[in-house]
Amino acid sequence: MEKIWLKSYPENINHEIDTSEAPTLLALFEQTFAKFENNTAFKNMGQSLTFKQLDIQSRHFAAYLQHSGLKQGDAVAIMMPNLLQYPVAMMAILRAGLVVVNVNPQYTPRELKHQLNDAGAKAIIIIENFAATFESVAAETGVKQVFLTKLGDMQSLPKKWLINFAVKHVKKIVPQFSIPNTVCFTNAIKQGASLDYKRPTVSPQDLAFLQYTGGTTGVAKGAMLTQQNIVANLEQISAFLDPLITSDKEVVVTALPLYHIFALVANCLAFVKYGCTNVLITDPRDIDGFIKELSRVNFTAITGVNTLFNALLNQDAFHKLDFSQLKFGLGGGMAIQRVVAERWFKSTNTVLLEGYGLTECSPVVTCNPHNIDAYTGSIGLPLPSTEIRLVDENGEQVNGSAAGEMQVRGPQVMKGYFNRPEATAEVIDSEGWLSTGDIASVDDKGFFKIVDRKKDMILVSGFNVYPNEIEDIVASLDNVVEVAAIGVPHEVSGEIVKLFAVKANDDLSENDVIEHCRAHLTAYKVPKMVEFRQSLPKSNVGKILRKDLREV
Repeated sequence: MEKIWLKSYPENINHEIDTSEAPTLLALFEQTFAKFENNTAFKNMGQSLTFKQLDIQSRHFAAYLQHSGLKQGDAVAIMMPNLLQYPVAMMAILRAGLVVVNVNPQYTPRELKHQLNDAGAKAIIIIENFAATFESVAAETGVKQVFLTKLGDMQSLPKKWLINFAVKHVKKIVPQFSIPNTVCFTNAIKQGASLDYKRPTVSPQDLAFLQYTGGTTGVAKGAMLTQQNIVANLEQISAFLDPLITSDKEVVVTALPLYHIFALVANCLAFVKYGCTNVLITDPRDIDGFIKELSRVNFTAITGVNTLFNALLNQDAFHKLDFSQLKFGLGGGMAIQRVVAERWFKSTNTVLLEGYGLTECSPVVTCNPHNIDAYTGSIGLPLPSTEIRLVDENGEQVNGSAAGEMQVRGPQVMKGYFNRPEATAEVIDSEGWLSTGDIASVDDKGFFKIVDRKKDMILVSGFNVYPNEIEDIVASLDNVVEVAAIGVPHEVSGEIVKLFAVKANDDLSENDVIEHCRAHLTAYKVPKMVEFRQSLPKSNVGKILRKDLREV
């Protein structure tokens, strides 16, 4: 197949990337710290953290981790929202030669236990708001060290005291917990100052992140993202951003959680590479507070999912903001709707760029170039050093404008799923092609467009929801005979979960099912619709046909 993607790049984008200057994240961090030490790296709730401060604090915490009994290559979990503590913890883990395991703070005990055990996590850094969740499963995991932090711990005094007091005693959003032998995160940083930090020998092939995803189907699996995967993707992203970015001058709004691969790479790490500032939004669901924060900064870039942009556009206060410095908005995680893109342009006078990626690709695969002048519905062009081909059900390449499953090959493609060689073999072939499970088409200029998803994954506000997980939970109810979960379109979240069930008797209600799910699943996974049926459609071997339910 002719690589039409090579012909379609703007002239300022190189076709191949070079990671020799900073082959690992350690090298990249050190270069950034040396070059931009006086620049503001992160801001949160009005408090700033310079690159010099980030260097010192992450090095001290790395030293503490190295002296705590952890061995190079051990997995360390981070469970917190967007706070200044996150970049310090994440960089310290990597600088200590350890592996980062990002954990969604909203996980239920069951979900948390699965991820910690699957990753073999030896330690966890957790905000006290969610410590009760960890406490309930701690004894059933291999976690030996717990580092606790409070919401305001990295704010200056007396703001730190006021925030921590309000969170615990006024808002009362810190459930009671009792975990023995915990270490205060900020105390560990202080103690690390008196310990020797030994820079580990890290190769590009060493793991950097175990980033959990359902993959194209099934239960959550750890995508093994190496140092090279991440560094390569940062170089690939830079090829698209270079014409827009002025090193050490940009301010990017980071509202999506850093535990999500999109914000982690496209915001946190990409703008660290440029020596620019990330403005961390701790609770973007507080839309009024979010907009007030935007009014306090001269932001030049913002990323998000369609639902976030839509929520902002529905607020009068958002349209009164000063967008004179804004260079671009970048959407990912789910499809950007045309009406949202058009309203965004009308309000901000900037095009809402759209890209495509997946956790298994570190994550970015394609992006629209900065010089497009309107929404196209396209996910854009492949990043440099990225090959894409479209194949039919028999694995044969399709021709012309025909749609086919998108397969990707490039330096950003993961090493595989952690401890799951069979699952890895299902998505990565012997030649390195990753099957994405998405059906796409390509035009004569090389721009790709997602047509549909091959698998049954449900996408709720940019988060992957997998039917098997929901079905397993609902099937545990005594009165449930059969169950199937699908995604149905929703104007706010893109999709919501709809559940079909066959019940044994009339004692089971819709509310019973939903309450059961709330007890065992993160909120965005909980079905919003429940329909009881006499039977569910099945194949000739008895497999429930979700596709038939979607067609009703």
